[in-house]
Order: sequence, then structure tokens, then C-alpha cells
Amino acid sequence: MKLTSKIDHVYAGGLGILQPEGQQTGMFKHRHTGPVRVEMLGIVGDQHGDTRVHGGPEKAIHQYAAQHYERLAHAFPGSASELKAGSLGENISAVGLSEVNVHIGDVFQVGSAVLQVSQPRSPCWKINHRFDAEHMSMFVAKERITGWYYRVIQPGCFEAGDRIELLERHSVRFSIDQFWQVQLSHRPVIDDLLALAVTHGLAPDWQRRLSERAKYLHKRADSVG
Repeated sequence: MKLTSKIDHVYAGGLGILQPEGQQTGMFKHRHTGPVRVEMLGIVGDQHGDTRVHGGPEKAIHQYAAQHYERLAHAFPGSASELKAGSLGENISAVGLSEVNVHIGDVFQVGSAVLQVSQPRSPCWKINHRFDAEHMSMFVAKERITGWYYRVIQPGCFEAGDRIELLERHSVRFSIDQFWQVQLSHRPVIDDLLALAVTHGLAPDWQRRLSERAKYLHKRADSVG
């Protein structure tokens, strides 16, 4: 399967402050015009506000489909002027790739680095505060336009204009969009949860969470039966 795109912009850098409570966040990233170095923990010099839930080898690089900003601006017109590439805290902004055609476990050549899709981004309340829009994170989740994270398979460098090329696909079934369809289902099929949990390349934390949910539902079904 030939699946390619190119990097439009690269973002990384310092922390910013969210109003009104003053929490730190890494969403206010700076655009880089030259090459950046990518190591196992992500772009050298990138920062995260809460390292308990952001960053680390399973969330080393975040990519977001730039075409989604138009959709967000239409849904939240009061924040439209701020909804532009980079404002959700992504490292890579590109068009063409999306939650529909990017799959869990996909391996991409990005510049001289090799990256593997490890999990979707889970939108949180910081998005609401960043744009002063109460329900934006819920909209991003419901519409399944979350973006995704990579782990770094091979360190290297990339910059705006570099090619993003699919090298390997391990899961034909579970795109990022299909991941969310299973995960967000009010009554998921247990076999779907189990199949998703063992998808090659899925982050260990999600493997555990999905497996535990499947076990809970199985136990509940047995008790009812």
C-alpha cells in the first residue's frame, strides 16, 4: 500500500500558561523552520506540562491532520481565529494522512527517522481552556479527530517539506478511527476489544486497559447469564 504525505510544519518547544487557573502546558509550541533532531523521547528540546500523562517513548511525537482545523473552526466560531496549525500542540502538521487512513502499528519513514503509530491522542480539558471553548475536547473525541502518537523506531532528523511514507502496515482492521469506534462504544463487542488489545504496535497501557475492560464485560455477562 502506497500512503504518503509531506510535513507542512514542525512544532516543538517551551511551555505556556493556561488561563484562568495558570496550569502549565506544552500546547504552545513554536514552529521550526529548519531540521529538528528526533530521539527516543521525541524532538530534542520539546517540553510537556504534565509528564505523568504527556510525553515518554509511547507518546514521543504527535501528528495532527491540518484539514481538521476548518471543521473545528466551523463548530467553534468564537475560537476560529486561534484554530490554526500547531495550536493543538502537535509536533507534525500535515494533510492527507488522517485517522481514517492511519492505522495502529503503522511504520513511517519521516525524514531520516522511522516512527511507529502507537496510539491515538486522548483529548483532555486543556483543549477547552486553551481555546476558551467548554465542549471542544468532547467534540474532538466524538468526531474522532484526535490525531495520533508515534514511538521512535530509528532516531533521525526531519523538517518541513520532508516526505512521510508508509513502510509497514501490521493491522488492516484498526485505523485510528476504528480504534475510537470500538473504544467509545457504549456496549462494545468483547471480541472487538480483545482484538484491538492485541494489535501489533499498540501502546502497552492501551493493551492493558482494553483487556481489563473486556474481562470486566465478560464477567458481568456471566453473572447476568
